Amino acid sequence: MENLNSLIPRSKQDLERAKAVVKIGYPSVAPILPELLEWLQDYNWPVAQILAPFLADIGSPIVPHVRHVLDSEDDIWKYWVLSCIVKESPEIAKPLQDYLQRLSFEPTPNEINEGLNEIALDILDSLSKTA
Repeated sequence: MENLNSLIPRSKQDLERAKAVVKIGYPSVAPILPELLEWLQDYNWPVAQILAPFLADIGSPIVPHVRHVLDSEDDIWKYWVLSCIVKESPEIAKPLQDYLQRLSFEPTPNEINEGLNEIALDILDSLSKTA
């Protein structure tokens, strides 16, 4: 694990480590998935733009970690995870349908302010078209 910890980006500009994570790939980086997801708290960070497609490609094994983000109070982080990971992978979105439905039809005022209801509805719409 210590060796894997050395792969976690140290700053939003740490492209070298982000690229190393992608190169090593999944499942090798499975133990550090929660830490990698933290870099999606702001998709404007350069490391997020490298890590997001990689994390979306992991598919169902990342669902528990995504659910942890969605259970957090950080609505901006939720937005980026939904739009950059969940929306890009039906394999990730399908197990999260209950959460997406709640966001779409019973959002909190803050979730509405951050556009979570809209992105969740888009994801559900995409799922219905692939079903």
